Amino acid sequence: MSSITEVEETLSRIQSHKGVKGVLICTKSGSAVRSSLPPSETETYSALITQLALKAASVARTLDPEDELTFLRIRSRKHEVMVAPDKEYLLVVVQNPDEGEE
Repeated sequence: MSSITEVEETLSRIQSHKGVKGVLICTKSGSAVRSSLPPSETETYSALITQLALKAASVARTLDPEDELTFLRIRSRKHEVMVAPDKEYLLVVVQNPDEGEE
C-alpha cells in the first residue's frame, strides 16, 4: 500500500515542476495506467511514445548487445518529452521546454 502512496507522491512532485504539461505511466504495450494529460493526448502519447521507446531500446541493443536504454529525451520547439523505461512500464513526462528555463 505504501508503494502506491510513494508513486502518487512522486507523480505529484513531478507534475508540480514549472513547465510540466503532464505525466503519463503506460505499459510497454501502450496502455495508459495513470495520466494527468487529457484523454485524447494520453491515448496519442502512450501509443506513439511506446513504439518510439521500444525502437530506441532495439537500436541500443543492436549497437551493443550488452547495453540497454535507460532514458530517452525528445525535444521539439513546442514540447520536450522525457521517457524513463522500466521492465513493464514507461514513465513519460511532457513539458514546455522554455518554461522551465531561467
